[in-house]
Parts: sequence; structure tokens; C-alpha cells
Amino acid sequence: MTKALLSVRNLRVEFPTRRGTLVAVDDVSFDVMPGEVLGVVGESGAGKSLTGTAIIGLIERPGRIGAGEIRLKGERIDDLPPERMRRIRGRRIGMVFQDPLTSLNPVYRIGDQLVETILTHTDTNNAAARRRALALLTEVGIPAPEARIDNYPHQFSGGMRQRVVLALALAANPELIIADEPTTALDVSVQAQIIALLKRLCRDHGTAVILITHDMGVIAETADRVAVMYAGRIVEIGVVREVIKSPLHPYTIGLMGSIPKPDVDTPRLTQIPGTMPRLTAIPAGCAFHPRCPRAFAPCAAERPNLTPHGSADVACWLFRPAASAAQVRG
Repeated sequence: MTKALLSVRNLRVEFPTRRGTLVAVDDVSFDVMPGEVLGVVGESGAGKSLTGTAIIGLIERPGRIGAGEIRLKGERIDDLPPERMRRIRGRRIGMVFQDPLTSLNPVYRIGDQLVETILTHTDTNNAAARRRALALLTEVGIPAPEARIDNYPHQFSGGMRQRVVLALALAANPELIIADEPTTALDVSVQAQIIALLKRLCRDHGTAVILITHDMGVIAETADRVAVMYAGRIVEIGVVREVIKSPLHPYTIGLMGSIPKPDVDTPRLTQIPGTMPRLTAIPAGCAFHPRCPRAFAPCAAERPNLTPHGSADVACWLFRPAASAAQVRG
């Protein structure tokens, strides 16, 4: 049986404040297999991006990993010294951010940035690094790469800049790429191109991807499995087609109901009442229960853990036999 490339166990990310410690990611566990695309979806503030930055060791202070562990091919990486983590970041784990200008230095040509990244993470010379940079630009679909390699970031459109960032992420042939909202700022046609590019890169290189987004359409097109996050926790995780077809958690059902379906004549989309709770006001029990149409007695008092149900794992009292029986009796 294939071993997980990345294993996250009981991850907790917290922010100490004068009023106490705020928990932004709470007891999150998942695996990513080699070559797999794992989608992570949820509303803004769910903890998606923070989970990604915790994996690559880029949590801004005073934030910190308060508990849990992260392993890459069995090696624990969450407690490494900064210098060792820098060697892993870029070489074994690549990162694609929502705004490509956060990854590109505006005063350096893109070719220089690619060559520098290749030289930093591989054992090669300048001429070979430039050839590799040209090959990467070709692979990600930059037209006329020989002419564009000496251009500056501002000379590229948003979609082309995102392709350059993908080339940077692939420069050292990483085993895992974390893509944080890589298509959010792009128009629909360019989104489709970037999604197709990500899928092809996974297929051709065997690279695993954690795709962080709030767009279930992107997840449906790209991911193999999906983890649905709410208020810092995973509430459901499973094979993407099963989660979309038969969602279990009431929050996931609400997300699926909010997606327009061209082939279905629905007068109104489903709306989830209320908003995501602030970190200072996460309710006891299941954090979703104030917004949940199916909440009952245990939901406000006890927090459910992820448990298997069919082909997915779900954190909901509705899928605990004893609790479900109690609801029926009530």
C-alpha cells in the first residue's frame, strides 16, 4: 500500500493575545498521497490558508504551531530549525500564492528569478539553469519564452504571471505543491487554463497538490479528494465526486446547494444563514450548530470528531448511531 507523501496529525495553530490564546486551526489531520490533488475548501476565515502556511513553516509571528505534527515522507518537518526548513521549502515543497506579485520581485527579470531558484535548490551551473528556466516557461505555456524570459513581472498579464509562479514552484521538481487560491484573481477563461495546467503537471510529474480555494467548481474540476473546513476544523473529507454528489455534513450540504446548476431549474440557491464565527467567539460544541438547520441536543455541548461514514469521514453528531437514535426519540 502506498505511503502518504504528507501526513498532518492533530495540527493546532494559535495566536497568543493579551486576552488569551486564539485557536485558528484546531486538531486538523489529513494525508496527501503521491500524485494526488487534495482540495481544501471553506469560507474565508475557515483556516485553509493558515493550514498551508503551517505546512511550509511560514506562519507570521506571534502565530505558532501549538500542537500536532507534520511529516513529509515520514520525516517530521514542523519542528525543524529555520535553515533546514528553508532547504525543504522550494526544493521539496513548492508554493503558489493567490497574488503572483507576492512571489515575484518586481525589479528582477523573471529569468533571473527562475535561474536563482534553480541554482539555489539544484546542483547545476548558470547555463544549464537558464536552459531549465526556458523549458519551464515553455511547459507552463508562456508564449515565445526566449523573448519573454528577460521581461519584468509588470510586463505580464495576471494569468501569465500566475504561470510564471507555477514555473518557479516547479523549478526544483518538488514532491508537493501548495496552491493557495491560485485562480481567484483571474477571469473564467484563464482560470480554466490554470486548472488544466495544474492537472497536467500532476499527471506528468507525479507531483502532489494541496489546492486551497473557496470555489467548489474549481475543486470539482481539479481535485481527487476534498477536505471541507469550518472555523479551523475539517468537518468532512472524502472523494470529491462523492462529497459533491452526496454531501454528509450540513455545512457541506449548504456549500453544495449554493452552487448554480445550469441543468436544474431552481428558482433560488440555498443560503446558509449567519456568518463564520470570529476566533474570539467560536461557540462550544460543534462550531456550526448556531447556523445548522439540523442541530439537536449534543451539538451545542460536545464537539464531534471526524469518524468514517461510507467512503468519507465526517464530524457531525447526525452520523453517530447513539446520537442519531436520541434525535429520533426526541
